[in-house]
Amino acid sequence: MTGEPLTADPPRDGARERADHSGVLRMSLKDPERFGEIFDSYFAEIHGYAAKRLGPDAASDAASQTFLEAFRGRERYDPARANVRTWLYGIATNVIGKHRRSEVRGLRARARLGPGRHEAGHADRVDARVSAQGLRGSLAGALAGLPAGERDVLLLVALADLTHEEVAAALGIPYGTVGSRLSRARKKVRAALGGTNPTHVQEDDHG
Repeated sequence: MTGEPLTADPPRDGARERADHSGVLRMSLKDPERFGEIFDSYFAEIHGYAAKRLGPDAASDAASQTFLEAFRGRERYDPARANVRTWLYGIATNVIGKHRRSEVRGLRARARLGPGRHEAGHADRVDARVSAQGLRGSLAGALAGLPAGERDVLLLVALADLTHEEVAAALGIPYGTVGSRLSRARKKVRAALGGTNPTHVQEDDHG
């Protein structure tokens, strides 16, 4: 855990600097074993995202399903639309959507656990890589109360460090829709937390 705030700025951990694997994915159409490189490069990251949203018990199944669907649908991948990382986050979000009730139940359960370790006294500086167990207290309750589309956008920005363009590509929605959903989600979360913004997301759009 790094203590970084949840922010819409590009990640500082080099994730975007990693070479894109679109060529490897294309080669896997003729040599399926090459897909293992995609799995090895991104499984831990996608698993972490699933764990933050669904909790550790469901994360492995969700991550495995994500890569199974990616493998089966790799012929439809369009590198002009998104890089492999963004494409995988889109699939993962769709998979998580199938567990929507479980996600909301988990958030509501964590809302009853009391404040997370960052929430008390630091509601505007929650760790960007907070674990599923860290999404608790009033923050978890606020997230549980969001419509699914707004929660997806907010958490792709806050937890996966995706830009607005990447979220649009991942979810297959217009760029402007990303901004409007994110704005509504921020306002609702701030209101639920008494006017503070635990995601600490900048208000202006960014690339």
